[in-house]
Amino acid sequence: MAGTLFVVATPIGNLDDITIRALRVLREVDLIAAEDTRHTAHLLLRHGITTPTTSLHEHNEATKAGAIVARLVAGERVALVSDAGTPTIADPGVGLVRAALEAGVRVEPIPGPNAAVAMLSASGLLTDSFTFLGFPPTKPSARKRWFSVLATTPGVAVFYESPHRIRSTIGEITEKIGDKFGVIGREVTKTHEQLVRGPISTLVNSLASGKGEFTIAVEIGHIAEFEIAGPADLARSRRKMIATLADAMGLSANDLYAAVEKVRK
Repeated sequence: MAGTLFVVATPIGNLDDITIRALRVLREVDLIAAEDTRHTAHLLLRHGITTPTTSLHEHNEATKAGAIVARLVAGERVALVSDAGTPTIADPGVGLVRAALEAGVRVEPIPGPNAAVAMLSASGLLTDSFTFLGFPPTKPSARKRWFSVLATTPGVAVFYESPHRIRSTIGEITEKIGDKFGVIGREVTKTHEQLVRGPISTLVNSLASGKGEFTIAVEIGHIAEFEIAGPADLARSRRKMIATLADAMGLSANDLYAAVEKVRK
């Protein structure tokens, strides 16, 4: 009988932010597949866990997933962890999860910390609905597409950014989308945690430091802007969304509308 792959969320900063269930699973499994075994070793040592570990990160996942799945098929139990937060959410692991599912292995989530959700919960923003956009790409073409998606996101958009790109990304948002209201969380759950709120253009200068892990939430628009009351509103709503997207992409709204109509027909 095949074993089980446990997708285990681990602390995003404070090592006490781990569930009793997660600790039990990490103790009882046969192997822990970790994004960085050295990083995970600190967590395991803190809680007296001696389970063997193996590395599984973005550079070796394609080659190592098969061997781990073979162990799962043979009946072993494996825990998947990333350096912080929930594996596969802007972290490695989705290749292993897919391979395990395709092999008929049970995949069981062990929920816990997530930086985006943690920051949003204290942001004061209306988050009944939000869009998670991961990390902004660095390549120009992919980055342009990412900003197009951001510009047309209804409600709140939340994403991560690195310390050396936080200023340039916030500057691009202000330039391309406008000085929207936003929240930046730095070092969430850690000793120097800081949340700053206000017009997005002012937030970076309000931070105590430019170092750390950053989570950003921005109020791009309101879902009500795109609500359709009846058939007469459908065309207006569609044109409005196309116009917004065309503006973000630097295209003619008429050309984009014509292309959409052509595809639709």
